[in-house]
Amino acid sequence: MPVIPHHVAIVMDGNGRWATKRFLPRVAGHKKGVDALRACVRHCGERGVKVLTVFAFSSENWNRPAEEVSGLMELLALALAREVPALHGEGVRIQFVGNRSALAPKVRAGLAQAEAATAANVRLQLNICFNYGGRWDIAQAAAQLAASGTPITEQSLHGAMAMAHVPDPDLVIRTGGEQRISNFLLWQVAYSELYFSDKLWPDFDAAALDAAIADYASRERRFGKVSGQVAPSPAKKVA
Repeated sequence: MPVIPHHVAIVMDGNGRWATKRFLPRVAGHKKGVDALRACVRHCGERGVKVLTVFAFSSENWNRPAEEVSGLMELLALALAREVPALHGEGVRIQFVGNRSALAPKVRAGLAQAEAATAANVRLQLNICFNYGGRWDIAQAAAQLAASGTPITEQSLHGAMAMAHVPDPDLVIRTGGEQRISNFLLWQVAYSELYFSDKLWPDFDAAALDAAIADYASRERRFGKVSGQVAPSPAKKVA
């Protein structure tokens, strides 16, 4: 039986390039990317993944063309209306992670409504990082602790992070052929296994997910130790 990561995080890269290759506007690629995310949530649930975290909109994405940013915001509103009821029916709990202060009041209200509607679900935790950056997360955590007079330690900083409600990712997947973190979960990926796929996000299907999980299962996770110090790795199948 394959070893399944408890928490999978994904940088969903390649939507724009997928559209450009087909002579379509970039927003069309983002729409196709929503379809791919819907399928990925289902595939993760079927395979026993308990936490899925996806990078939907980074704090740097505001620098993209205004038309694309506007299209992404409209797509978010449409996706909330269309996808949340279905995800709720599948037992998925949705939480949005990121800086909401820059978002329009209507968008903030939509995020809060989606979270409230799915709060009791336990089959799969879906974290959608929207207007998120790893450096922002570390800075806001430090600011919280400083404001409250709490000493800043690794433990207290970890507890103040926007992702403190879930364990750190076991497996981080990036699609689209690029091999970098791009300011995603900088604190949390300290010991995550990294997997890079050449597939553009709209083409990342069940077989691609299975390939990533199989690669993860073949690795030995030592967390700074040597092989002789660790029990048979939870990320490696033993005959």
